[in-house]
Amino acid sequence: MAQVTIYTANVCPFCVRAKRLLDHKGVLYDEVDVSSDAELREKMVLDSGRRTVPQIFIDGQAVGGYQELQALEDEGKLDSLLEAG
Repeated sequence: MAQVTIYTANVCPFCVRAKRLLDHKGVLYDEVDVSSDAELREKMVLDSGRRTVPQIFIDGQAVGGYQELQALEDEGKLDSLLEAG
């Protein structure tokens, strides 16, 4: 199983949706809350090139936010990414 990391923030509906999708698929993930930690948020921006949350990484590869994660699921590509690890 791939290693999944999701950067989140408090009161973020897209974060909730992304975690719900991963939970539904039975994926274990590391959640990094950047709500009140400027250094963690800056690391997220450097790693992903984006300032918005969630930011999702699969095996260290930035896949984007919730919409990109859902698009991978809709296209039937998410499972193979998750199994690759």
